[in-house]
Amino acid sequence: MTDELFKQMAQSIIDGDADAATQLAEQAIQGGLDPLEAITKGFVVGVNFVGQQFAEGEAFLPELVMAGEAMKAAVKTLEPEMMKRGAEREVLGKVVLATVEGDIHEIGKSLVGTMLTAAGFEVFDLGVDASPHKIIAKAIEVNADIIAMSALLTTTMVKQREVIDDLEKEGLRSRFKVMVGGAPITRDWVSRISADGYSEDAIGAVNIAKQLVAAG
Repeated sequence: MTDELFKQMAQSIIDGDADAATQLAEQAIQGGLDPLEAITKGFVVGVNFVGQQFAEGEAFLPELVMAGEAMKAAVKTLEPEMMKRGAEREVLGKVVLATVEGDIHEIGKSLVGTMLTAAGFEVFDLGVDASPHKIIAKAIEVNADIIAMSALLTTTMVKQREVIDDLEKEGLRSRFKVMVGGAPITRDWVSRISADGYSEDAIGAVNIAKQLVAAG
């Protein structure tokens, strides 16, 4: 029976059905299922599948966004039960996430945040139009492992460089790994600003984040 429930959980994410995901999460709690198991054996399986499909060009951004929203709904429902049981998910690392100053694009950044959270990172999302000062201050405050910045405009991508330059000036560059992303970002840009990692999509971002944390 439990296996069937896990399958339905994965399917709710694949379908991008937040209501179904919430109901299944509630069902798991009522049935006394370990919420951590529900996440790792059920919902995350769906996230990984959609991510794989997206990487292969079989799924597209709207499906990825809906899967992310469904995952968020499931985790939100299960979180109180996790707290109650003291089943703290193993936190892989802390990520300060933001769309840079002057840029108000939200979708890609939010999706990365959802996927990172689903993978086990603690994410501090500063939203859009975040100044270099605000990003760095938050990273120091929470003792982040990674600063992740999104820019969707060629005019705002320079703010990614500004954050790295400010970290250098303040003698903090070695303290944080810096990831960048967004439509205009290229590998050439990443090496020019000396960022630590870059990905074209949310699933790739999770893999890069895991690698950066593992490398210390």
